Amino acid sequence: MPQIQYGNTTIYYCHYKQARKDVKISVNIVNGVEVFIPDNLDDAKISQIIKQKAPWITKKLRQLDEVTTTVQQKEFVSGEKLPYLGRHYRLKVHKEAIPKASFQFKQGRFIATVPRSWPQDKIQDHLEQKLIHWYREHGHKKIIERASDYQSMLGVEPRSLQLKTQHKRWGTCTPNGDIYLNWRIVMAPVRVIDYIIVHELAHLIVPEHNDKFWRIVRTTLPHYKEAKEWLRVHGIELHSIG
Repeated sequence: MPQIQYGNTTIYYCHYKQARKDVKISVNIVNGVEVFIPDNLDDAKISQIIKQKAPWITKKLRQLDEVTTTVQQKEFVSGEKLPYLGRHYRLKVHKEAIPKASFQFKQGRFIATVPRSWPQDKIQDHLEQKLIHWYREHGHKKIIERASDYQSMLGVEPRSLQLKTQHKRWGTCTPNGDIYLNWRIVMAPVRVIDYIIVHELAHLIVPEHNDKFWRIVRTTLPHYKEAKEWLRVHGIELHSIG
């Protein structure tokens, strides 16, 4: 993904070449920094424009950080619903005379057992980390499984496919062929996960978001716009954990 350095801040961005005369820059919680440019503009000029707009971009990114912190965080109490693959599963918390906590998914619900002496803030912090670990372990298996099918369809293979913490991106495909996906996507419906996977795999064929790129996505996932719209509307909800 293209990037520039502005002071101590690294600004990652995607650029879209279009039949237009002006340059438009968008900064949002779902897609991060997007630059819409005339199709005859070269990379050096694009980088120059981003550097000129860097103060405004970093201001918008800080505002997004503030929005993210206003999302209602999970409390990790009995009866609360936790998302996984687009469905919600209830959490049951048992408080017992034990030295340490345990966390598992069993018979269609999350079950946690915590020391009776722990205050609620410690229970919340501990179980959130347990859940994130569970998401990353089980979600990674699911994503590898889904990606394998699409890799065969597209005739591509990333050098690696990993889940990572990314606050303003759902996925990244590096020039070296590594794909990093935001671990939070395992909370989303499978059709949305598929879109993010296909989006990044398509970048192994076409690095830019041009017409050819979107044809590949559309051919692979004819209804990809529905998944993209889900992310636009519900993406911020995936920040309720972590």
